[in-house]
Amino acid sequence: MILGTVKGTVVSTRKCRNLVGYKLLLIEPFYGEKKDLFVAADNLGSGIGELVLITTDNTTQYALEHAAPMDAFVVGIVDSEPQIER
Repeated sequence: MILGTVKGTVVSTRKCRNLVGYKLLLIEPFYGEKKDLFVAADNLGSGIGELVLITTDNTTQYALEHAAPMDAFVVGIVDSEPQIER
């Protein structure tokens, strides 16, 4: 699982029919290098600037209603930012 901030959306003119209904989001990891961005699918309604919890790899398929070709999926929206020392 990864904590990340939603930085934007990804628009696709064509996509696999199994991805219809999922919003594609550009995510910046909360920990690690801030320049490493990746795309995650979402059906919770996450918005830009929100901190989200993302599942990755083969566990992603368990969070989906039907199989789809994706390896990152938003499974939660975090209510408050974690308090950590940096």
